[in-house]
Amino acid sequence: MINVGLAGWGDHDDLYPQGTRAKDKLSLYASHFNTVECDSTFYAIPTESVVARWIEAVPPEFGFVVKAYQGMTGHRNYKPHFNTAKEMFEAFLQMVSPIKDAGKLAAVLVQVPPWFDCSRLHVDILRRSREWLQDVPVALEFRHQSWFEGEMRERTLSFMKDEQWIHSVCDEPQVSEGSVPIVLEATDQEMTLVRFHGRNDAGWLKQDDKDWREVRYLYRYSEDELKEWAQRVRLLEQQSKRVVVVFNNNSGGDAAANAKQFMQLLGQNAAPMAPKQLSLF
Repeated sequence: MINVGLAGWGDHDDLYPQGTRAKDKLSLYASHFNTVECDSTFYAIPTESVVARWIEAVPPEFGFVVKAYQGMTGHRNYKPHFNTAKEMFEAFLQMVSPIKDAGKLAAVLVQVPPWFDCSRLHVDILRRSREWLQDVPVALEFRHQSWFEGEMRERTLSFMKDEQWIHSVCDEPQVSEGSVPIVLEATDQEMTLVRFHGRNDAGWLKQDDKDWREVRYLYRYSEDELKEWAQRVRLLEQQSKRVVVVFNNNSGGDAAANAKQFMQLLGQNAAPMAPKQLSLF
């Protein structure tokens, strides 16, 4: 089974009729895609009432990929909000548990930062994180190529299998040590995650600029590129029962169109985009 979706549901204006209220977007999104990556949880752990609205807005077969809070991944210091790291993980688990109980949790995504290289300290941190996340399905995405260089490739994949990490396979620019190659191997029999970040080499390196978010994922995949990935995803489908594909190339609003195109290449039905409003100007 292959599920296709987008990173977030609020910013894809080409999916919704003009004037759609923010609170109505998730339910409309679910009429187009059966999975979504929830990015807002990276910035703050939402309240119980917010999560309840998400669950109610989507059909039973819908799946959330919930991004781990930034304090859990080392992107930010957690201490202004939590006394200990374990307390932070417990708060996140409490938030995500209703989604899991409703059968709508595809996975939690732990995306470690670009400076998180392959070292004994970082391996120990990952082991502790996996333990604290208990029986929740968890995908792991690296952002430093040292995890897959030379003999470390097989050692990393073996570690992920032993520790029950779902592999997050990435398509992204190959421009620095803060990039990971495409590694087409599942580490979990139940699920593999695939994330499309685009191939904007210059934008990928602009993360220190104030406008980096506007250009980092600015890329539209060509049909030939998507055809190549359709073959790759089918290969991963032979290794995992479920492959969840997330398009994150939305700096220029390309994600939804590419996801629809990809679904069609897979032989899946893709609902049409919202009609465009006519203008005299």
